[in-house]
This record gives sequence, C-alpha cells and structure tokens, in this order.
Amino acid sequence: MNSEQLADIEIAPRDVKGKLARGEKFAFVDVREAWEYDTSRIEGSILIPLREIPGNLETLRNAGEIVLFCHHGMRSLDAAAWLRSQGIEGARSMVGGIERWAVEVDPKVPRY
Repeated sequence: MNSEQLADIEIAPRDVKGKLARGEKFAFVDVREAWEYDTSRIEGSILIPLREIPGNLETLRNAGEIVLFCHHGMRSLDAAAWLRSQGIEGARSMVGGIERWAVEVDPKVPRY
C-alpha cells in the first residue's frame, strides 16, 4: 500500500462527533468483538467484528464514507487499510478507539 492510499486514513474522535452532530451520512462501524460491544458501545455504531469485515465487503463498498473504531485504534486501522486496498477509499479509522472517545467525547461510555 502506498502513502497516497494511507493519506487521511485516521480521524479524531471529536471530528467524528462533529460529523454525527451535523447529521452527515456515514457508516460508523465497531470492529471489536461482541463481548466488547456488550460491555461498551457508541450510540449509532454498528458491530461488524474485524474477522467479519471481508464477508461484509460488498455492503461496506456501498456505504460511501466509513469510520471504523475498536478499543484503542489498531484493529480499526488495519480494517481501514484493508478496505482501502480493496478500493474503498472512504474508509477511515477513529484514532484511539472507543477509549479515546470515552475520555474526550462522552465520559458516559464505559471504559474497560
């Protein structure tokens, strides 16, 4: 993957919050495991565990912009890079994951 494909691949939690507040349309995808989603989640997100991303490729291809997140931002970065390698240029990873979201955006989201 070249640097052009990775440009602008990460987005800050505050920027995601702004997109949600403005009512922008994008797929907000949680790539954590079901037990993690049951423990803590961000309202408006949908769960597609990382291992299920390839099986959901066509659905995601039609989603337009996609913001992915996990616990700390590594799994979602891997997922965003893989989706971009499949031609989905609108895939981005939320930096710091749900942990940073809980610290910077919504302290009501449980941390674990």
